[in-house]
Amino acid sequence: MKTPSVYIAEELMPYLRARIAGILYREGFRQSRIASYLGITQAMVSKYLGGTYKRPPEEVAVLLDAIAEEIAGLILTGATKDEIIVFTSRRLFELFSSGKLCRYYAKYAGVSEDTCRSLFASTHSSAVEEMRLALRELLSLPGLPKLIPEVRSNLAYAPPGAKSPADVIAIPGRITLVKGRPYALPPEPGASKFTASLILSVSERAPEVRSVMNVRLDREIAEAVEKLGLKYSEIRTGGLSDEDAIERMAGLFENDSPDFVLDWGGEGVEPLTYVFGRNPLDVVGKVKALLEVMK
Repeated sequence: MKTPSVYIAEELMPYLRARIAGILYREGFRQSRIASYLGITQAMVSKYLGGTYKRPPEEVAVLLDAIAEEIAGLILTGATKDEIIVFTSRRLFELFSSGKLCRYYAKYAGVSEDTCRSLFASTHSSAVEEMRLALRELLSLPGLPKLIPEVRSNLAYAPPGAKSPADVIAIPGRITLVKGRPYALPPEPGASKFTASLILSVSERAPEVRSVMNVRLDREIAEAVEKLGLKYSEIRTGGLSDEDAIERMAGLFENDSPDFVLDWGGEGVEPLTYVFGRNPLDVVGKVKALLEVMK
């Protein structure tokens, strides 16, 4: 019985690992470090770098090459192993749910393509596309790099019906800076834990608030927020657990819906500005307005 997981393990992952290994090696990674990221032995990395792996059909190889570039980009920008695993799993799921792999899996497993498609039906496509549009506009904003905090930024969207962090659309590995320019991978469901949990908790109190982004906070930014004339609240979450910090911030939405929450942090917690909105485009519009005031 050749399930999709067997197909992935036998036909896709060896090639995907080999391509990632090649990219990281060209970037100066040692074989031992590559092995650690890929969860394989150094000897296997050496074989991959030597060309010892099975190449899939050309169309599949092209799809996997693109994913390998994205995964390598995540690693190069400091993503955790957890983030890499989640991202890789989501990307492979996306290839199945879009039908791009079903012809090849059906032939491999001896099943119909319709069976494959029914296994990977997705309900997130419209919300993901809305996030992609917002992210494209966000990354084009002049001055955005000065808003990216040390912990990096994320933009999250809980579409109507979202019940858990797995339903929230966010940025894998968060938004970071590469050579001074903002960089982000395509948004997808389940790519965030803290930010996703925050927007879900806020939406329980204020159902119209569905999206949030965290950016840097200092006195200049606080003054710019005040000049905007929009609603804002100030808190400190230093010393709190993630769960308590989320509860305190969401509690601000019990009787009102601030556009900005200025969290001055505390010991071990970086100050952050949280920008809330009805949807990701609404959040990006507020970030844009903030940057214009700061010029």
